[in-house]
Amino acid sequence: MTLGTILLIVLVLLLLGVVPTWPHSKGWGYGPSGVLGIVLVVVIVMLLTGRL
Repeated sequence: MTLGTILLIVLVLLLLGVVPTWPHSKGWGYGPSGVLGIVLVVVIVMLLTGRL
């Protein structure tokens, strides 16, 4: 596994962890999942372009 693949897996797990439907994150709103979603998109683009 490359570093990029490991980073992608960690980001997907973090994105699932901050979904506002889970009890521990209901008060957070959509902020954390939005930020992690943007980071995930950036990492995917970097993986596809070969920069990571």
